[in-house]
Amino acid sequence: MVRHVIVWTLKEASEEEKAAFRQEIREALEGLNGHIPGLVSARVYTEGLPSSNGDLMLDALFEDEASLKAYAVHPLHVAAANGHVRPHTASRSCFDYIVPEE
Repeated sequence: MVRHVIVWTLKEASEEEKAAFRQEIREALEGLNGHIPGLVSARVYTEGLPSSNGDLMLDALFEDEASLKAYAVHPLHVAAANGHVRPHTASRSCFDYIVPEE
């Protein structure tokens, strides 16, 4: 399994707008569950603790690295990213890793 973690900072906006952006991004990315081969789960977290330096986080799990690479170019993901994520985000940090077997 491969875990794909993204942390975004939103663009400058009012708190009401940021809340709407968080919800829009969550719906778009969690809506990919069950529609992209190899995507085991995608969850967006929007309520970070005050110690956080990002505004929201994607935690996605994939069957393998090939599935993650296919997700990156899958038309549904590209549409969600271009239509709902990128218009509202100022920065992005990514960390991908192989989940150790226990």
